[in-house]
Amino acid sequence: MRVLLVEDDEPVAESLTRGLGRYGFEVEWVRTGAEALRAEPSDLVLLDLGLPDMDGLDVCRELRARGDVPIIVISARSDETDRVVGLEIGADDYVSKPFGVREVVARIRAVLRRVRPALVQPEPTQSSRLSIDRRARRVYVEDAEMALTPKEYDLLAFLAEAPGAVFTREQIMEAVWDANWFGPTKTLDVHVGALRRKLGDSVAVETVRGVGFRLTLS
Repeated sequence: MRVLLVEDDEPVAESLTRGLGRYGFEVEWVRTGAEALRAEPSDLVLLDLGLPDMDGLDVCRELRARGDVPIIVISARSDETDRVVGLEIGADDYVSKPFGVREVVARIRAVLRRVRPALVQPEPTQSSRLSIDRRARRVYVEDAEMALTPKEYDLLAFLAEAPGAVFTREQIMEAVWDANWFGPTKTLDVHVGALRRKLGDSVAVETVRGVGFRLTLS
């Protein structure tokens, strides 16, 4: 799958290009908004906002006016206003720097599952105790199939995209419930509690106080 990376920070771009390459993504890297608007069509755009020639929000607006390519904003701007504006003008997700490659990959897959499911190549997630068959949407713990609700499955599958990575409550709500979610996150606690009861001691959905949750596989 082809990803257009629009990023003027060379170390960040090189790290993302290498990391995404390890996950099978083909990355085209450009440094400016003008280059991004001239680039060949891609399957997904990773767009920094702090570009040297124009505001990344203007690039996002223009890309969205041209078509429905999925756009994930990656930016050091953590202000809520930028985040809301980015989503309102057409971005599908917003990731604040600093971030890890595994988180970006998980967010890419979550966005693609929502807007371009045909591009997602689901592969089973397996550990010594947990197996997730994404194609069939089935979960097995120690070879026994678990009966999960659709949202319980979506939550577990999202966390399992990057085992050990910490996701904020807001990131999880946006990925699993709604891309524009800004409301209460109490429903997340209910679903995490249900998952813990069903998974038992086989898989740990750990709370990271003041941040969110991570999945630990054994």
